Amino acid sequence: GRREDSGPAVVRHRLGSWIVPADNALLAAGAGVVFCGPAAYLIGPWLMRRIPEPSLEEGETKIPYADLATPRAAYWCGLLAAVSGGLLGWMLGTTAVLVAWLLLAVAGAVLGYVDARTRYLPSAIIWPSYLVIGLALLGAAVVSGEWGSLRRAVLAGVIGFAVFYVLWFVFPRGAGFGDVRLSGLLGLALGWLGWGEFVSGLYGGFFLGAIVGIALIATKVMTRKQMVPFGPFMLIGALAGVVLG
Repeated sequence: GRREDSGPAVVRHRLGSWIVPADNALLAAGAGVVFCGPAAYLIGPWLMRRIPEPSLEEGETKIPYADLATPRAAYWCGLLAAVSGGLLGWMLGTTAVLVAWLLLAVAGAVLGYVDARTRYLPSAIIWPSYLVIGLALLGAAVVSGEWGSLRRAVLAGVIGFAVFYVLWFVFPRGAGFGDVRLSGLLGLALGWLGWGEFVSGLYGGFFLGAIVGIALIATKVMTRKQMVPFGPFMLIGALAGVVLG
């Protein structure tokens, strides 16, 4: 059968349980790999050398951001972004919103790597990403005429930020404020695609991280006082939200 997830901008076909790629999927996937991989490879270490260090509480330690700016980081950021960009292109095709998602794939690869290594999501990357992704979505609305998708994206971003803010306020050890910032950014991009993508992509990633964290504590790999870096799981969840909807 055929269904439209959010109007003409994002059209997917399903045959049984198999998801068939969007129109011009091969071209878009190739563009995603070619753009995202090199961009994250170059930008990742450059950003890491320039991110201001956060103020740590007494007894806290972290790897300095500048120490992460190694060839290993460049390769990981490039690889993660290339894979993500390819999948996004394959699923979204040559639609106007693809540009916003490819930009998010580059930023997400860097953020995911930094969070995995330091358990910090630097606001110096997240806040500018709001502006970049927001402008890309505005451009997509101008090109496609899908102003309803843009309104839904803004509303989803606000809802995502608000819900994660409440979670952080009630249970600060369960989520860092960097996760709150990231939730609004991911909600913005997912909301354009539809409410199904928003819910499954944003909150699915959060629960995936929670399950993994519980498993690590149960197997004594981590202690209750240690925080699982939720950023990578939230980013994986957002990508899954696009692929699975």
